[in-house]
Amino acid sequence: MLSFSVFSVIFALGSLALGIFLGYLTRQNLAKKQLSTAEGQAAKMLSEAEAQAKEVTLEAKNKAIEILEEAKKNEQAREEKFLLQEQRIEKRELQVEKNLQETETEKKRLLQKAEEVKSIREETEKLREQELSRLEKLSELSKEEASERMFRLVEEESKDALVKRMSKLEKEGQEELEKRSLSIMATIIQKYSRSHVSEFTTTTVVIPSDEVKGKIIGKEGRNIRALEKETGVELIVDDTPETVIISGFDPVRREIARIALEKLITDGRIHPARIEEAVEEGKKEIDTKIKEAGEAAAYDAGIAGLHPKLLYILGRLRYRYSYKQNVLLHSLEVSYLAGALAAELGADVSCAKKAGLLHDIGKAVDHEIEGTHVKIGMRILEKFGLGQNVIDAMKCHHDEYPHQTIESFIVTAADAISAARPGARKETAEKYIKRLEELEILVNSFPEVEKSYAISAGREVRIFVNPEKTDDLGAMKLARDIAKRIEEELKYPGEIKVNVFRETRAVEYAR
Repeated sequence: MLSFSVFSVIFALGSLALGIFLGYLTRQNLAKKQLSTAEGQAAKMLSEAEAQAKEVTLEAKNKAIEILEEAKKNEQAREEKFLLQEQRIEKRELQVEKNLQETETEKKRLLQKAEEVKSIREETEKLREQELSRLEKLSELSKEEASERMFRLVEEESKDALVKRMSKLEKEGQEELEKRSLSIMATIIQKYSRSHVSEFTTTTVVIPSDEVKGKIIGKEGRNIRALEKETGVELIVDDTPETVIISGFDPVRREIARIALEKLITDGRIHPARIEEAVEEGKKEIDTKIKEAGEAAAYDAGIAGLHPKLLYILGRLRYRYSYKQNVLLHSLEVSYLAGALAAELGADVSCAKKAGLLHDIGKAVDHEIEGTHVKIGMRILEKFGLGQNVIDAMKCHHDEYPHQTIESFIVTAADAISAARPGARKETAEKYIKRLEELEILVNSFPEVEKSYAISAGREVRIFVNPEKTDDLGAMKLARDIAKRIEEELKYPGEIKVNVFRETRAVEYAR
């Protein structure tokens, strides 16, 4: 029993040892197999890497060989190009040298020909002189005498025919021109037909009642004197019911006086201080009316783009008269007529209309600036950037300058048409106003004079002096000096009363 147990244990131990041994062997065998597998993979990868490296190296070598061959080809092509350029340059240099040689040869040949021509000309001239001398000896006439005789014979033979032909052509042309010009003028005048209404030297103001007349006159006439002093007009307050007449040759002054008087009547307060305020308000209102008149004239004439200051100067013509004809209306007429004439004759319509509207622009300021109204107008148009074509067209309308363009003839004709139509102008009124203007200009030339107004149809001049420049004794002397200058320099009927006013005014404000 015991031996069986021992045997069993020994058998078990032996089996265990055998199992351990067999397991060891199996493990060793598996490890060797695994090791051999990893080494194989590594060897395979190594061999693949070496093969790939060989392929890359071979490809790189091939690429390098291609690049090197391409570079060699490019270098060879460049060398060939340079060689061609050198050959072309050499050919050009040879051609240039050849051309220079040919040019030099041609130059020598031409110089030789020129010498030959010169010598031939000299010989020809000598022969000509010899022939002329021989002809003069044979005819016993000089060259000049022979030419004169020949021309005289031709003239005598053809004179009658030429004169008849020229007279016929001139007559036919003149008749045709007259017919054509009369037709155009008649057409233009029919296109523009405008009534003419002009103001003269008085303005009538209607007052609500005769009681207002007393307020206008004021205590001892101070109100009417103040109004006449501020406006430079004469107020006629007579027995005419509900009417006050403003008399003065300057339309602007009359209009200012009318506006101021109407404001005073409406306000009811009439005294010297209020009169001054009303006159200032009237001056501002006149400025607005002048601006509006200029803008309306440009609009009616169809002219745009004029400078606002130029339009203001144009508007001043609304209160300017020439031979009793309103200058602004006259300028509009000339613009219309000039534009129509230019359209008929194929000239510049825009230039003609502008020149017609602005041809008398100098009359707006000719009493303030020395020079004729044409020269003043030219300076004004130059200042405001009007084109030279417009200036050339307007400056000739009194024939002070020669006509250079067709538009200048057109403006001159339009000006003559507007001025010559019946009822447009009255010369006696213009002379009367000019005499009053000359009187005021002469008086204002004295340095002591602050302002002056010619009134009573030029039979009286009222002069307001600067009290700081003269005293009462100087005012008396000034009146005598002015009267003497008037007698020496002006022509006038009857006599002129010279009134000199010197006023000292003290003004203070209570605050």
